[in-house]
Amino acid sequence: MTSLVDQIRLALKRPAGAALALLALCLALYLPGQTALPPFDRDEPRFAQATRQMLETGDFVDIRYQDVPRYLQPAGIYWLQAASVSVFGSDAREIWPHRIPSWLSAIAVTFLTWWVAGLLFGRTAGRAAAVLMAASMSLGAEARFAKIDATLCAATLAAQTGLAKVYLDAQSGARAPWRYALLFWAALGIGVLLKGPIILLVSGGTVLGLLALERKYRWLGGLRPLWGVPVFAAIAAPWYIAINAATNGDFFRVAVGYSVAGKIAGTHQSHGGPPGYHAALFNLTFWPGTLFAWLAAPFAWRERTTAPVRFCLAWIIPAWIVFELSGTKLPHYTLPLLPAVAALSAAALLRVSGRPAFGRPILFTIAAIFWSIFGLIVVAAAPVVHAWLEGPPPLSAILLSGLGVAAMIAVIVLSVFGRARQAIVAAAAAAFIVAVNTFQVTLPAIDNGWMSPRIVEAAREEAPCGTTRIISTPYAEPSFVFLAGGTPLLAGSAEEAADAFVNDGDCALALIGADRRDAFLERLGERGVSVQAARMLEGYNYSEGDPVQLTLYRRR
Repeated sequence: MTSLVDQIRLALKRPAGAALALLALCLALYLPGQTALPPFDRDEPRFAQATRQMLETGDFVDIRYQDVPRYLQPAGIYWLQAASVSVFGSDAREIWPHRIPSWLSAIAVTFLTWWVAGLLFGRTAGRAAAVLMAASMSLGAEARFAKIDATLCAATLAAQTGLAKVYLDAQSGARAPWRYALLFWAALGIGVLLKGPIILLVSGGTVLGLLALERKYRWLGGLRPLWGVPVFAAIAAPWYIAINAATNGDFFRVAVGYSVAGKIAGTHQSHGGPPGYHAALFNLTFWPGTLFAWLAAPFAWRERTTAPVRFCLAWIIPAWIVFELSGTKLPHYTLPLLPAVAALSAAALLRVSGRPAFGRPILFTIAAIFWSIFGLIVVAAAPVVHAWLEGPPPLSAILLSGLGVAAMIAVIVLSVFGRARQAIVAAAAAAFIVAVNTFQVTLPAIDNGWMSPRIVEAAREEAPCGTTRIISTPYAEPSFVFLAGGTPLLAGSAEEAADAFVNDGDCALALIGADRRDAFLERLGERGVSVQAARMLEGYNYSEGDPVQLTLYRRR
């Protein structure tokens, strides 16, 4: 009779069992913090507020954040968030319904990685690559943010899957089934609706890289461009035509001239970095899979002439170079390239499984040292931030950090003995512990770092009327705008805030920063209006790392 362990192993080798295991892993990695974490990062509440306004106005073409046009990206992600909010949302200003498209997209990325890595290197490598991708810090973070990047990664990965099948079948003289061409063109159309040309950079870079390496182009016929391009245009073009008409061309002037060209040529919104920025952050963005990725480098070089490895290199290198040379840089830009890294890592790891230190003791030692350093940063980051902003972290956070370190030690020990599959499982366990500790236990407990929820709650308690508008200066965080229902007036000066406060009558509240308090009160004195300080709030603006002192005023 087979033991229970043997039965479980047999079940996991079957597609249905492996799919259930991957789904359980995704739920474990991505559910913590979805509802506990307040609106995070400046982009997330901007997306959420624009989505709410889309639903309120019924205008699904012209995107707005308060009264400002939002032409930095197309409408695709707002439609997805609007659908999610319509199904799961309510009148309350909750952020989690807006996060569902990102959460589902992260799961889709995991399964698509399984698919494409399986096509390239076989089913076992596909499962291992899916686990490495699911556990990566970059995908785990984007799964929790109501932004565009997890969804864009899923669309890009779908296009790359279709492209990989067409390319691989052509190498053996076959013609891939038409559905893979359909997948490629449909995914491109969806990706262009999500973030313009970024998906074209990745897929187009892959095609150009393969053409440069092989100087063969006949395999591109497998993409069926005669009907594929019209499919792509049918998906992407209608909204672009509508937004061009609605804005008299302003969308394209901003999206192309300011957003795309501006990001390539210079630093956009203070997000910059030197060449090598993404390579340095790779140690964090792909952690805990980075240990195995560095060990895969010799394999990738040795096998560079084989079709699967060549495809992965063409997927990674051209787009990565563009990202490194662009003036604007953010850690998530390379996310659509990481599934190829995961595929190479899994293939290389399984080739040398069973050998001590995977057959490369010197390389393994160097990689393990760097991996451990960055791993300790990942494991300790949330408790350290809690200690900085709030005081000593909860005991549970400290214990979870200890468990994270133990999981890291297990990864190293298992790798030393060449136990590749077990090392990957231990790495996923480390990622799960970090996710729970960071997003569920520690970050939501930092009251001093979440100013906007405290401000909105104080305003509700102090509101003199049923419909009260908050006039704020200089505090203008998008999380504040979203949580307050999109109604705050963000004044550019103390004098502007005072005049608006007077004009709004008895129902107004004013939120004034310490550096503008005197000018605000002086202007009110000139207007003959007397106020009282209803509440003082102190904390930190986490986006800038600066201390904040705000006073909430109402009429006396």
